[in-house]
Amino acid sequence: MTEFLLYGGKGGVGKTTIATATGVSLAERGYETLVVSTDPAHSLGDAVERPVGADPVEIHNGFWGVEVDPQTGIDRYRTLFEALAAEFASAGIDLDEDEITDLFTAGVMPGSDELAAVEGLATYADSDRWDRVVFDTAPTGHTLRLLDLPSVLDRGMATALDLRDQVRRKVNTTRTMLFGPMANRRRADGPDDFTEMRDRMERVGTVLRDPDRTAFRAVTIPETMAVRETERLVEQLRSFEVPVTTLVVNKVVEDPGDCERCRGKQTVQEEAIATLRESLPDLDVWTIPDESGEVTGLDALERVSTHLGTDL
Repeated sequence: MTEFLLYGGKGGVGKTTIATATGVSLAERGYETLVVSTDPAHSLGDAVERPVGADPVEIHNGFWGVEVDPQTGIDRYRTLFEALAAEFASAGIDLDEDEITDLFTAGVMPGSDELAAVEGLATYADSDRWDRVVFDTAPTGHTLRLLDLPSVLDRGMATALDLRDQVRRKVNTTRTMLFGPMANRRRADGPDDFTEMRDRMERVGTVLRDPDRTAFRAVTIPETMAVRETERLVEQLRSFEVPVTTLVVNKVVEDPGDCERCRGKQTVQEEAIATLRESLPDLDVWTIPDESGEVTGLDALERVSTHLGTDL
């Protein structure tokens, strides 16, 4: 069964680096692994120093990558409502573009990047092509909206379905009055795409909350503001019942040498890490050494992967 690892945290803490290094490590251990970037500002291709697009591409020996297209999810979602508008038109209820948009949003306009992320989760939750799927999520606020999106979409689709059922009942009543009891037997409904989509969203929500299939790892850096945001993130993730397992502290100064400024920074970092350990004692803490320059290319990612825990 495919297992899912999600990395999240504030912007600029190195989520892409950690997620990609995890993919490298898993592939080296023999797992067919896909790293999925759901961040609208994709940098997965930069990390591996090769083009990565909207379709999975093998980067190196069982290590795959994909940058989900934000338009994919929103197109799929809107298509359902356009089909619904067409059904209304066949019943004599014409909607203009603005009314279709109102129906589409159902009171909540989903972000295209979150929709794409949910679509990606749904796609790979339904697939057994890879042994492990690693998600490099967008910054904190986007990630939390992603986790809430299945229920938001469900509410929107429930509203649309209720409206559709009302229209169908009225149409069926009219047909019965005009043509008698046999009228509705002549009409065969096609597959219910709305029900299929709702089931798809329900599967996403189930996977995200299943500790046997999913682990969320919060990535941070050892600075006061980042630590506080990480603490809030973990609290919010737990409110969604998402299994948070690990704190990954990136850019840790390990050997300050004779640099007085570096020694001061190390002291501050040690205090920040101690705060994290104290406030979140039940989580594993992995520390990743600070490296000069950008961490790009498979060799650099392999170096990072050596500092990740063995429980991948």
